[in-house]
Amino acid sequence: MTPREKVLEALESLRRHRTSGPEAILVLGSGLGGFVDSLQRPQCVPYEDIPWWPRSTAPGHQGKLLLGEFEGLRLAVLQGRVHYYEGYSLEEVTFPIRVLGEWGARVLFATNAAGGIDPTYPAGQWVTLEDHINLLGTNPLIGPNEDAWGPRFPDMTEAYDRELLSVLQKASEQTGVSLRRGVYVAFPGPSFETPAEIRMARTLGASLVGMSTVPEVIVARHMGMRVCALSCVANPAAGMGDQKPLSHEEVLEEVGRASGQLEPLLKAFFRELRHVL
Repeated sequence: MTPREKVLEALESLRRHRTSGPEAILVLGSGLGGFVDSLQRPQCVPYEDIPWWPRSTAPGHQGKLLLGEFEGLRLAVLQGRVHYYEGYSLEEVTFPIRVLGEWGARVLFATNAAGGIDPTYPAGQWVTLEDHINLLGTNPLIGPNEDAWGPRFPDMTEAYDRELLSVLQKASEQTGVSLRRGVYVAFPGPSFETPAEIRMARTLGASLVGMSTVPEVIVARHMGMRVCALSCVANPAAGMGDQKPLSHEEVLEEVGRASGQLEPLLKAFFRELRHVL
């Protein structure tokens, strides 16, 4: 089957659960699941019930798609994502974005846990992404282009939508949740980066490091979606100070402490989003 045929088969399955497609997609990263309790009329679809949909294997990723509404805005919430390091191709990693984009989603809001390269970012700081650097060594658009989805050479000058950045900043002011801005660099993982790699990334202009988000953003932009993304600084990146060895358990612990700020921030953002769609 072609990639688009797989997408259409998955979409046909989802339409049995919901007739109207989502207006926006929310991807919840490691340990970030609280917002789902705010959904109205939610329907939960386990990933394994959707044809061709990849299964989450990373700790902190539940592997469920929730279809619901928030104050009249139709949302698709991915409670967990898959990563390149799990052994999936980037076509598989971005498959959910393709399906929901085909269904009519116009906005992608991605969240993740990240290491802090900027030494002024404390653990628990929320950072909205202004740009990214792709050091995965590959790109989800490699291969034949599907013209029905987007152009062969999509522009990435404004990968992260400036108006949505302003909406998120307004949500920050309404809720009192501190927000910084930064540039995210994606490494393939699953090993954490070396201090030398972090020094390189800092020289390139990165202020955050992680192993996700960039493929989804590229595919969303290819399909004409508007993108907003938010990172939670889970720990200083390697070599950015005296610290114990990095671990995913530490990431989940720190994100868990910061996650209480995410729900009010997302609520305020999605209330404002209705006025700019």
